[in-house]
Amino acid sequence: MKQIHENCGLFAVSNMRNAAFYTYLGLFSLQHRGQEGAGIVVFDGETFHKHCGPGLVSEVFNEKNLKSLSGYVSIGHTRYSTFGDSKIENLQPLVAKTTHGTIAIAHNGTLTNAISLRNKLEKNGAIFSTTTDSEIILHLIAHSKKRSLKDAIIEALKEVEGAYSLIILKDDTLYAIRDPNGFRPLVIGKKNSSYIIASETCALDIVGGEFVGEVKPGELVTIKGNNILREQILPIKKSSFCIFEFIYFARPDSCFFGKNVNNVRELDGMILANEANITADCVVPIPDSALAISLGFSKGSSIEFRHAFVRNHYVGRTFIEPAQKIRDLDVKIKLNLIKSEVKGKDVVIIDDSIVRGTTSKKIVEIVRKGGAKKISFCAGFPPIRYPCYYGIDFARRAELIAANKTIEEIRDLIGVDYLKYISPEGVIKATGMEEKDFCTACFSGDYPIAIKDVPAKI
Repeated sequence: MKQIHENCGLFAVSNMRNAAFYTYLGLFSLQHRGQEGAGIVVFDGETFHKHCGPGLVSEVFNEKNLKSLSGYVSIGHTRYSTFGDSKIENLQPLVAKTTHGTIAIAHNGTLTNAISLRNKLEKNGAIFSTTTDSEIILHLIAHSKKRSLKDAIIEALKEVEGAYSLIILKDDTLYAIRDPNGFRPLVIGKKNSSYIIASETCALDIVGGEFVGEVKPGELVTIKGNNILREQILPIKKSSFCIFEFIYFARPDSCFFGKNVNNVRELDGMILANEANITADCVVPIPDSALAISLGFSKGSSIEFRHAFVRNHYVGRTFIEPAQKIRDLDVKIKLNLIKSEVKGKDVVIIDDSIVRGTTSKKIVEIVRKGGAKKISFCAGFPPIRYPCYYGIDFARRAELIAANKTIEEIRDLIGVDYLKYISPEGVIKATGMEEKDFCTACFSGDYPIAIKDVPAKI
């Protein structure tokens, strides 16, 4: 639980009756990736139909507007803004008329050369209707002189840099593409004779889909009807999957690289317990992403696991809200402490990470007021010291508590008796993979792609 942005959710189906309804279900399972707004575009064989709006999927769609979205191929998007404001015109999928016909696009990630590309396009006469970097890709495709849409997409993507998982819809054809570094996830599923594209495997489960495989970095997947074509259109660069997906962003029932997220988090907690080597009366998780980490910590330390916080699930993730005032209020209304679980006890609070430290401080204050005798705080992710430019909004070092304070200073600021972060080696070990497989820039400072444009706010 923290104040960080990202991750949009993508979902698409092809060759499926009631495509919009299945896309709606898929977006439900990806709600955790973005809560600012949602949208669906369908093609009915002749015409595109679109509906989008601000808020949660359940707030945007109802029986009436879903019925109006008739068609057999569909793409959907849950938005969380990284580049661009939280305005209704920025909601996706974006739809535009081009020389290649009408196309719709849904994007997860952030382009690192967005400002340069936008300036170039505007000088060449492009008129933008949004402030998103996703529209830049649309304009690049539209300005391409290539005859086929596929070739135009390839040409456009050779100009962009950064993180992108994309789904593009042209009539009855879906195109799914992942950047050459593979920063953001994108998977392929199948249900009978229908294909599915989604940000996470959990979205396949809800519609009864079967996992086929991950879209490879630099791969273009073309789906028309029940036919699929997979092509490597861009050379694979350094594997740079965001390690934060495993620890925080992804749902625990999703899998990446054949590894279940929940299992990774539990092992992360066990490793953290071994590294912390402390004693206490109880381990208390901050719901929900820290639950598995806390269970692992309890197993690894033999300290009793206790559900001391009750979460109000009708409030969105704290980091989703753009304004700090709203975040502060969210902490109070989202979590309520069962005081009897902590009163007079030595408590270990477990969270997945500490970003700005403001939420952690407020949680500690709640536990102090609940009567805890001693409070330790352990984080399942290393200190975040560097901005992310690939789709997460901690883009300014000044906002990152670990970039500006020592561990001792952070401990004093959030008001705990003991503070421990898992080591970089520990979090990588929990994944069962190697450091070279991940983007670890947020804690290592090792950026896989040079940052050309550094926007004041992303």
